[in-house]
Amino acid sequence: MFLAIDVGNTNVTLGLFDGESLRGTWRLATDIERLADEYGSLILGLVQHNGLSTTDVKDAAMTCVVPELEPVFQTVCRRYFGVSPLVIGVGTRTGLKVLYDTPRDVGADRVVDAVAAIRTYGPPPLIVVDIGTATVFDAVNADGDYLGGAIAPGPGIAFEALIQRAAKLYRVEFARPESAIGRNTVAALQSGMIFGYVGLVEGIIARMKQELGGQAKVIGTGGYAASIAAETNIIERVDPDLTLRGLRLVFDMNRS
Repeated sequence: MFLAIDVGNTNVTLGLFDGESLRGTWRLATDIERLADEYGSLILGLVQHNGLSTTDVKDAAMTCVVPELEPVFQTVCRRYFGVSPLVIGVGTRTGLKVLYDTPRDVGADRVVDAVAAIRTYGPPPLIVVDIGTATVFDAVNADGDYLGGAIAPGPGIAFEALIQRAAKLYRVEFARPESAIGRNTVAALQSGMIFGYVGLVEGIIARMKQELGGQAKVIGTGGYAASIAAETNIIERVDPDLTLRGLRLVFDMNRS
């Protein structure tokens, strides 16, 4: 089996593959204070609860946007699964030509998402929108080259900043209101969160499509993607496991 680990700013997402089949996925809160043994015991419990065995894991790969946690999860893989993970980064073969001005500045998770989108939903051009801690847009042209994209705050971060700076506002459920015109504070905040981000996503994707020649398939991923995609037709597919699938694909390219 193959273990895929995506260490994000808010969540750590793990997936266990048997060949191309994704047997199980799990999410943990990202915590830079948590030790390798703490993460390891949590992951062991989750894997075993699903009736899977850690001894069947033969390979692993990871992306990590939290530098402090990269060695932690390398230790988890070695100590609890007996494998040394491939850490996706500069120099990793991805089959993707990166045309960013400074390619080393592109997050490994963005490249992995693009690889998975091309292989699963191609042919390009493609746009991937990852709506999580940040709202990240990535564009792949018709030649299959990674061009770049856009980065905006994610809904959760934006909302937290709002209530911290506005004394009379408070946390509400991230849920669709009955209408865009909120008739109370809860509904007004929900309208701003849901429909406001729909407008952001639609606006940026429309501009990117124009720059890509007018036609591009749009793939959504990330924790908030399903909620936003439910309110717009511009996101054609939602794949919450896109990064995990990309990790498996990139690992296969580097197996030799």
